[in-house]
Amino acid sequence: MPHSTSTPVILEPEYLEGFRQIYEEKIVFNQTLGLKLTSVTPDGVTARITMKPELVGHFAYNRIHGGVISAVLDAIGSAAVMAALAAKHMDETPAKRLERFAKLGTIDLRIDYLRPGIGDHFDIHAQCLRVGSRVGSARMEFMGPDGTLMSTGAAAYIVS
Repeated sequence: MPHSTSTPVILEPEYLEGFRQIYEEKIVFNQTLGLKLTSVTPDGVTARITMKPELVGHFAYNRIHGGVISAVLDAIGSAAVMAALAAKHMDETPAKRLERFAKLGTIDLRIDYLRPGIGDHFDIHAQCLRVGSRVGSARMEFMGPDGTLMSTGAAAYIVS
């Protein structure tokens, strides 16, 4: 029996623009953090934040606050789950899939701080591990400018 490969789901530009608006503009706290999405696919989401004085947690070392790390990992984890959920419901219009954000909420969040967050910018990546009819889960990484893994996260989100 021949092996079949499934065609990857491509999210439409209309959906991706609405997604970006939600994460970068409508969630005002993400705006405060300076969160910018760099890639959104059903397989994962990446983003970047640039270090600024408002994000400093320890003045003597100019390192980023642990709460900022936690917040951006939570945001990107939820984004990965929502992108995977969108891919699961391609029969719906982009607008209808964007409405699903209204039901999104964090159930559980775990962050492991591995190294001090020092750098001029940070890259964040998340992958949805599973999305069901009610709950989705994700794994996240927070990396320094040179790609060094600084923190990891795991989370569960209510999606309905």
